Amino acid sequence: MMDPVALEILRNALTAAAAEMDVTVWRTSRSTVVRELLDYSTAIFDANGENIAQAARIPQHLNSMGAGLLTVLRDHMPAERWRDGDVVITNDPYCGGQHIPDILAFRPVFLDGVRVAIVGTLCHHLDMGGMAAGSYAAAATEVFQEGLRIPPLKLVKAGVLDEDILAMMRQNVRRPEMLWGDLQAQLASLAVGEGNIRRLAERTGVAAFVDACARMLDGSERAMRAMIARIPDGRYEFEDFLDNDGISADPIRIHAAVEVHGEEITVDLSGCGKQAVGPVNATLASSSSAVSYCIMAVADTEIPANAGCYRPIRTIAPEGLIVNARHPAPVANRVAVTHRLATTILGALHQAIPGRVPAAYYGVSYVCSFQTIKEDGERGVLVEIEVGGSGAYDDADGLSGYTFGMHNNFNIPAEMIESELPLTVTAYGLLPGSGGAGRHRGGLGLFREWRIDSAEAIFTANLERFTHRPYGLEGGEPGREGRLFVTREGERTAYGSKVNNLRLRRGDVVRLETSGGGGYGSPETRSEAARQRDTALGYVAA
Repeated sequence: MMDPVALEILRNALTAAAAEMDVTVWRTSRSTVVRELLDYSTAIFDANGENIAQAARIPQHLNSMGAGLLTVLRDHMPAERWRDGDVVITNDPYCGGQHIPDILAFRPVFLDGVRVAIVGTLCHHLDMGGMAAGSYAAAATEVFQEGLRIPPLKLVKAGVLDEDILAMMRQNVRRPEMLWGDLQAQLASLAVGEGNIRRLAERTGVAAFVDACARMLDGSERAMRAMIARIPDGRYEFEDFLDNDGISADPIRIHAAVEVHGEEITVDLSGCGKQAVGPVNATLASSSSAVSYCIMAVADTEIPANAGCYRPIRTIAPEGLIVNARHPAPVANRVAVTHRLATTILGALHQAIPGRVPAAYYGVSYVCSFQTIKEDGERGVLVEIEVGGSGAYDDADGLSGYTFGMHNNFNIPAEMIESELPLTVTAYGLLPGSGGAGRHRGGLGLFREWRIDSAEAIFTANLERFTHRPYGLEGGEPGREGRLFVTREGERTAYGSKVNNLRLRRGDVVRLETSGGGGYGSPETRSEAARQRDTALGYVAA
């Protein structure tokens, strides 16, 4: 058995291995979604599929990759069928995936014939087919309409790529060269991870490595239980709303009842609305990811992030709700639910630990996709994911144009878009007055405009926070709502938060305005110096 110092050295080595996998994806990927937005994650799992280390990427991915892997192992491909050199992939939301653009890829690590770990990557691919470019159809009513579903299968068998599977995948997407390029990045990352884990296990020995992984999980569980024990016992409830599902105009309730009892937390989501007809549903793996994120986010001390952290957390979500959708419900925009779950659960936790939780952040992935069509028929695809303002804190203003919560994305530089596609970014900046007023002001949202320079284009948007604004806390005001406009020949038209396959033509300009964060504390108590600074910097109107 390793001593505590050696165990901590190994834990950091595993985290470094996951980080090297992360860099490998970034340096070798092809699409702007992966290379620029950084919409991917990497992690390392023990021999049983439990997350033991991860890179600092996207909470939405990292808290659910383990659930996806465990689903694959339990229901589709038992670990006994995995061989050295295999790579198992899936993107099926009902077989361990999240939504169809995200491809999970896993590779086992063997030493002396014994499986000691599994390495994994998740990448948001530019397009996986379906009724809208980017596989983000805003009008889908079944998962079958959302793109190519890949059940858990071996893309690589004992080191040999299955060319037939790859050919089938390439045939069903709009940009096959981008799909293959990003898949190669995932395969390269897995190879790097496999090599690093093998070398670590060789140094420690198989038995010591396996034992150390178990002890890391137990250590994080103990730390999480101690943190929860410092939260006052009680039942704390909160609710927020999704604007709509894109099919109906009706709002959808997101409700959480957080019960703290000793060293354990139960999050009851039974009060959430029924699964929607439109594609804003989430599977339980996605929703549980938001639950885990929130509990980790309010921790008052650093806890090594691994599957041990989740053991004291219980999620209740009956099947058929929007947070635990039943097949074949569409789930392309499942992150709408997980963002709103995050703001809802954090709102409940604010009642238990006031001062530790900020006001609501923008709480939505502002996903827009463009399919450009040139005169000669050549087609391109752009998937944009914009952010907004974070909520204000008890002791500070919110951050503006800042990736927050379930997010951890960058932006795509305008120069990159314009060099690859017939689109021009005509405006991009912070949106004055969009942060909620308060003793501390919410962060500002963004505006971004794209001009169509091709003969025509097809535009789809999956947005939120156009009706239900990010809430403020302790008397703070909500952030401003999001907005979407299209200007044609000088005439500007406003659109709702869900747009499916809107036909555009050369010269049209699409403008997206994202929501700001909520304010904290009564606006009347904001200092005069802070007000003057807001005006001087253009954060609010003069």
